[in-house]
Amino acid sequence: QVQLVESGGGLVQAGASLRLSCAASGRTSSVYSMGWFRQAPGKEREFVAATTRIGGIELYADSVKARFTISRDNAKNMVYLQMNSLKPEDTAVYYCAARDTVGAVSTASRYGYWGQGTQVTVSS
Repeated sequence: QVQLVESGGGLVQAGASLRLSCAASGRTSSVYSMGWFRQAPGKEREFVAATTRIGGIELYADSVKARFTISRDNAKNMVYLQMNSLKPEDTAVYYCAARDTVGAVSTASRYGYWGQGTQVTVSS
């Protein structure tokens, strides 16, 4: 089993930056890819970004490209999401996810481990 705990969410104004962190524990050696998803009220969970443990492959949703950056510290079992130029439409609960099979994917159902989420609210 892998446990994930997110932190770093908060309330910010449009244009501001936030950095989300996700700490992984447990069988972290089995984790191949980690990603971030978000879910706004009344909407389905959507992909934000993902990265692979080896090779550093990165994927981003079109809506966050050039604004968000995913990074990973394998030694610390951490993954981060640097969010710049935040917009009100970025408001959502952000979830960290992990999977133990090859590939950085954007489909939520392909991830077997999830954190509890952290709220990000961007005011206009």
